[in-house]
Amino acid sequence: MVTPSLLGLTAGLVPDVRRIAVLRANALGDFIFALPALDALRAAYPSAEIVLLGAPWHAKLWCDRPGPVDRVLVVPPARGIRDAEAGEPASTVDEFVAAARGEGFDLAVQIHGGGANSNPLMSRLGARVTVGLRAEDAPPLDRWVRYVYYQHEVIRYLEVVALVGAEATTIVPALTVTDADRAEAARVLGPADRPRVALHPGATDTRRRWPAERFAEVAGELHRDGYEVLVTGTPSEREVVDRVVAAAGVPVRPQVGTLSLGGLAGCYAGCALVVSNDTGPLHLAASVGAPTVGIFWVGNLINTANPLRGRHRPICSWTVHCPVCGVDCTPGIYPHRPGDGECPHRDSFVIDVPVAEVLEAARELLTP
Repeated sequence: MVTPSLLGLTAGLVPDVRRIAVLRANALGDFIFALPALDALRAAYPSAEIVLLGAPWHAKLWCDRPGPVDRVLVVPPARGIRDAEAGEPASTVDEFVAAARGEGFDLAVQIHGGGANSNPLMSRLGARVTVGLRAEDAPPLDRWVRYVYYQHEVIRYLEVVALVGAEATTIVPALTVTDADRAEAARVLGPADRPRVALHPGATDTRRRWPAERFAEVAGELHRDGYEVLVTGTPSEREVVDRVVAAAGVPVRPQVGTLSLGGLAGCYAGCALVVSNDTGPLHLAASVGAPTVGIFWVGNLINTANPLRGRHRPICSWTVHCPVCGVDCTPGIYPHRPGDGECPHRDSFVIDVPVAEVLEAARELLTP
């Protein structure tokens, strides 16, 4: 039976489902976008065990955390699946598949990407029904939705789980903050003598980085407004955090590698505001209830910006030409349009976003 849903049409539930495998083994923001789809699966199959096929960091994050994931099964590093983490023991896909087949999965759900590498893996798990995304170069699953690049990531994965009767219950990702998260943040940061804001100036893709000097300007202004300013970053982002701290001209508190992912969630949950590039910590902050100002390239804004405006302000750069060579970087997605598409440069595509816009949005959200 096909029933109406938030997303148009939803297929019927698969009967007698006891265990569901969900592949989502990539980065932090990518996982946050999948939370509404996981919530929908939990609501549709309340007695089934939901097993996330993820990375070691997923297992750490989800340890003793309430939510739609019951257990994490670590999928090994493989092309198109995920990269190896430091110190991770070696394992092979064949070993993983042999163990996974013994789980007796009834559903195998691929919300990992276009499917060229992931759909063959899902088909090997022995599930009664496979469902997921399919790009033009990917093999089909039993039920699939076409992977089209420009679509909001949350809606993309909700469309997939709708194919097995899981209707959307929300379009807003929410991650539970535990007492342990808050305790870690309190232990590391100490008591706050003024309201806190956090800035996150890093991003894996340097094209998504707003200049560190502009984050420093924001830090200075918000400090003078009466806020304690934290500057968060991963160990690989230490250099950009140091640049913000050096240029701020006011006391700010760098936090590089001082908090676990759960501790970072606890930190952001206690902040009055988080200002960040479009990167995992921005989406983590929104998922734990912090107001956010995010700096987005226009293409990423379409796919990842929080849809709510009561507590979130995405600031958009409309740049589509490489700031170094002038190549139009959209024809890779739209091959029938003029232009060369890709270029090798990784200079910022969001440098045109002015400090005044970010401060205006920040102060609006900070005003009671």
